[in-house]
Amino acid sequence: MTAITAGPTNARAAMLSSLELEITGGCQLTCTHCLSESSPQGTHGTMTPADWKRVIADAAALRIPHLQLIGGEPTLYPHWVELVDLALGLGRSVEIYTNLFHVRPAWWDVFARDGVTLATSYYSDDPDEHDRITTRTGSYLRTLANLTEAHRRGIPVRVGIVEVFDGQRVHEARAEIEALGITDVTMDRVRAVGRAAGTSAAPGVDALCGRCGRGRAAILPNGDLALCVLSRFMPCGNVREQRLAELVGSERWWRAVEQVPPPRAGGCTPGDSACQPGQPACLPKFPSTLPLVSSSALPLVLPGGAR
Repeated sequence: MTAITAGPTNARAAMLSSLELEITGGCQLTCTHCLSESSPQGTHGTMTPADWKRVIADAAALRIPHLQLIGGEPTLYPHWVELVDLALGLGRSVEIYTNLFHVRPAWWDVFARDGVTLATSYYSDDPDEHDRITTRTGSYLRTLANLTEAHRRGIPVRVGIVEVFDGQRVHEARAEIEALGITDVTMDRVRAVGRAAGTSAAPGVDALCGRCGRGRAAILPNGDLALCVLSRFMPCGNVREQRLAELVGSERWWRAVEQVPPPRAGGCTPGDSACQPGQPACLPKFPSTLPLVSSSALPLVLPGGAR
């Protein structure tokens, strides 16, 4: 057994409430707007399983209550269940941001564990329109079927709908999801990051929703620390070179946070037809409420397999 130590930290580091772990760039889909430009040819990056376990242990030591596994498609990462087990064992709640294109039967038991929630992206109630965005025929039917199954099993699930192009049936998509009985649905416009940036100049902070770095952070497949997965173009150090507490407590981190304009009241930009007043924008986002384990109950001991 190895004791967890947070290393150098301060009040700034303790302000994080969620950490996004982008554990792979691989995905069954090749969405036209994908922020990470993931695809079936994507790799798991340079972070090793031990690296990810160390990050999770550091997040627990910093009392960061919520972790999100994202990609790419996180279930393509061979060790994703181990990471869920570790996070739950350290008193963290875990959201798995999955495309729900393929779910192995054994995974439903993982999804149903206490402290685990699901999230997915959805684009249209029209199969052809949905599949045109994902560039994978049948993705609409598979995602809808697995959403239905998750809800039937009582697994908490939320859906993010992104307006990729004008005239997209986003409101009809929302109605379809809510008709299943799923009420946690958030809508946002596409952000000019990754494939959505096209051939334009490098992304800028105007592409962000304003919440990046404010209570949240992200680790990318190469170990880079970012304010969120969308702000990947402005890394703030690397967890393979420094511990998480040192990075999020650094002046470099806070200079990056200060570059991002704060979110507008209500979370919406005027003219964003897909953004609903009063709802938090910026997808993929981390939910504002999840099951929480008291920090006083956090076990500060880590199995020896995680360094």
